[in-house]
Amino acid sequence: MKIWFAQHNWPWSPEKYRFPTEQMLLTLFPGEKPEYPDTMPPDMGGGQGVLIGLSRGRAKASISVLVKRGGQCRNGVARFPADKLDEPGEQVYHTVSHALKQAFYQAGTALLGYELPWGSLTGVRPVKLPTKAMLAGKTARQAERELVREYHVSPSRAALAAECARAALEVKKGLAEDGMALYLGVPFCPTRCAYCSFISADVKGSLGLVEPYVDALCREIELAGKLLKAEGLHISCAYMGGGTPTTLSGPQLDQVLSAVERFLPMEGCSEFTVEAGRPDTITPDKLEVLRNHGVRRISINPQTMEDHVLRAMGRAHTAAQITEAMGLADRHFGGLVNMDLIAGLPADTLEGFGRTLDRVLAMGPANITVHTLALKKGARLMEEGGDLPAPETVEAMLNLASDRLRGAGYAPYYLYRQKYMSGSFENVGWTKPEAVCAYNIVMMEELQSVLSLGAGGITKLVDFEGGKILRLNNPKYAREYLDGWDKISENKRRAAAFQGGLARDRV
Repeated sequence: MKIWFAQHNWPWSPEKYRFPTEQMLLTLFPGEKPEYPDTMPPDMGGGQGVLIGLSRGRAKASISVLVKRGGQCRNGVARFPADKLDEPGEQVYHTVSHALKQAFYQAGTALLGYELPWGSLTGVRPVKLPTKAMLAGKTARQAERELVREYHVSPSRAALAAECARAALEVKKGLAEDGMALYLGVPFCPTRCAYCSFISADVKGSLGLVEPYVDALCREIELAGKLLKAEGLHISCAYMGGGTPTTLSGPQLDQVLSAVERFLPMEGCSEFTVEAGRPDTITPDKLEVLRNHGVRRISINPQTMEDHVLRAMGRAHTAAQITEAMGLADRHFGGLVNMDLIAGLPADTLEGFGRTLDRVLAMGPANITVHTLALKKGARLMEEGGDLPAPETVEAMLNLASDRLRGAGYAPYYLYRQKYMSGSFENVGWTKPEAVCAYNIVMMEELQSVLSLGAGGITKLVDFEGGKILRLNNPKYAREYLDGWDKISENKRRAAAFQGGLARDRV
C-alpha cells in the first residue's frame, strides 16, 4: 500500500514515523506491504493508499489519516495539546506516534467494519501498560478502563491484561537488583515443526554438532559463574529451553546441569524449569537426571491431542505418547508440569480443539499455555500454506479455552502477542493456585535482567526503575556459536558488570 506524509508541521522528518505507521498497517491489513512514492498523484494512488498529515492550532494539534482501499475511503483524527509538539527528544516522538496510531486505527477499522481484540496496540507485551499504571497507584479497574479508552482494547482483553499485571506485580515483590534470571539454550529438536521459525536444528542432521555444543555451553556456564560471583550476584530463577533440551542424552543433560550446579550462584534460585517439549524425547533416565539436579518443573508441549493434526505439523509422535510422557512426569515432578497448546493449527477444528482441552485437563498439569498460531517467517507453514482454521474459529477456540480453564480452577498469569498471529489475538499462560512460573513473567514483562547462555541467546539487561533495556546477542546458530568465543565472553563480562553496578547503585 502506498503511503504519503504531508510535508509540513512534523517535529522531525516524516520518515521518522514510518515505523509506527508500518506497525498499524501490519495490524490492520496484514497482507499489505508499505511503499513510499516520492510524489502523490491526484487520485491518491488509484485504488488504495494512505495519506498522513499533522496540523497545529493554538491549543490543539491533530494527526489525520486518510485510508483509501477497495474503492472506499475513511478518515481518522487524533488530537492532543499543541504544546506537546515542543517537548524535548523522544517525548515528542512518542506523543506523535501514539496519535498517528489512533488516527490510523480509526480509519482502518471504519474500512474493515470491525474492531480488533487488542485495538491499536501493536507491541508484544500489552501487560506492561496496566502494570505501569498499577505501579503508579491506579487500581486494576482503572488500568482496564485506560486500555479501553486510550487504545480501543476490547473489555475482555483489557480485563485479561489486568489479571496478568496483578500476577506480575506479585512476582516483582520478590526480585532484587543483585539477582538475574537465567536462560540456557539448546538449539536441537528431533524434527522441525511446520510452524517453527526458531533457530533449532533437526538433530538427525546435526549429530556432529551436539557434543561440541554441550562442551562449549559448559565453558560459557563456567565463565558466567565466575563473573557473577565476583560481582556478588545470584540466579533468581532459571529456564532451559530451545529447541528441545531433552533431545540431549541423559549423560549430556547431566554434563550441562552439573556445570550449572558447580559454577553458577544458584543458592537463591526459586525455580528451575526445563523444556521437555517433545514427548518422543522424554525417558525415565532423563527425568531422573533433571530431578537430581534441582529441576522442579518441566514443560511437555503436545500443541494438540489430535493425531491427524500432529501429522500435519510434522511431529513424529502420537497423542498416546503424550499421555505416556505425562505419566512419567507425574512420577518425577508430581504434576508440576506446563503443557502448551496451539489454537489455529492446520487441519484442526473447534471440536478437535475441545477434545484436546478435555484430554489435557484430565491430566491435571499445573500450567497450561494456550498459544495462537503465528505464521512466522522461516517456518514451513508460512512458505507452503495449509488448511488453517478461519480467524473466527480461532477466536472460538480461545474463548472455549478460557471458559474451560477458568472452570477447572486455572487463572491467567502472563500473556504476550506476536506478529502474523491469526486474528490478532494472544498467547496466555494459565496456572493453578500457587504454581506460577516466575521466569515466564520476569522474561515477558522485563522485570529483571535475563542472562542468556547458548546459541541464539539474547541477554536482556534491565534497569526497571530507570526504564532502560540493553540487549546482548550470542551468535545465532550452533555452528557460529562454536566459533564465537570472543563475542560470547565479552557479552558475559558486560552483563555481569551492568548488573553488579546496578546492584551497588540501588543499595
